[in-house]
Amino acid sequence: MMTYSTPHFMSYPQLASTNSELKRLLGTKKMAEYSLVITHHQTAGKGQAGNSWESAAHQNLTFSILLRPNFLAPHLQFYISKAVSLALVDTIRQTAQLDASIKWPNDIYVGDKKVCGILIENSIVGSRLDYCIVGIGLNVNQEQFVSDAPNPVSLKQLTNKSFKLETVLEHLLDNIEYRYHQLETNRLELVNQDYTKALYRGEGFHAYKDDNGTFEARIDSINEMGLMTLVDTQGTKREYAFKEVNFVL
Repeated sequence: MMTYSTPHFMSYPQLASTNSELKRLLGTKKMAEYSLVITHHQTAGKGQAGNSWESAAHQNLTFSILLRPNFLAPHLQFYISKAVSLALVDTIRQTAQLDASIKWPNDIYVGDKKVCGILIENSIVGSRLDYCIVGIGLNVNQEQFVSDAPNPVSLKQLTNKSFKLETVLEHLLDNIEYRYHQLETNRLELVNQDYTKALYRGEGFHAYKDDNGTFEARIDSINEMGLMTLVDTQGTKREYAFKEVNFVL
């Protein structure tokens, strides 16, 4: 049984979606920042743009955490994604000694395999960010994946070692707080630099696909709104929002 020290730690044997449960709880009572909903078995986990997330019972980390970044202007909300992504990269490097990277916008990869997904749902009230629900699914000890997801992998598959979920969670929550504090103290440029350094396929030309077909390009930049600019082999800049371009794996 996971028992992290926060007084706002809510653990469930099974949930359809930790994001949905945290959102439901928010509608019933006032909840402090860093409140956390975790489950041993998430049966209908959600990914970006309606994708599903497979997770075997008692083998992975599936949880959602509440942040209240009212110090950030709404147009800077993608920095939450950057900070959380970096916290996961930090954690995987510390606990599994693996060189993780961030596949834009916020999938966590080791090599060409996806080890973690993040789903962030923001609430904006007036001209400020009211709260963010950060959902995380980290594949830790799962040894077999049966869904049609193209490239899942777990830390155990990558290292041939089993991990204590409680230990990985403690490292991850500490790293989330550390990276979030960088945002609170206005060290946005540091977060941006670290995010850029950690990008999957951050250097060199690689294959991408958009509505016009496949092309070779390199990542030029990712702006504060999360839009990615690629430069193709002809030197033409192409800007994309999420789901407008795919990495060819």
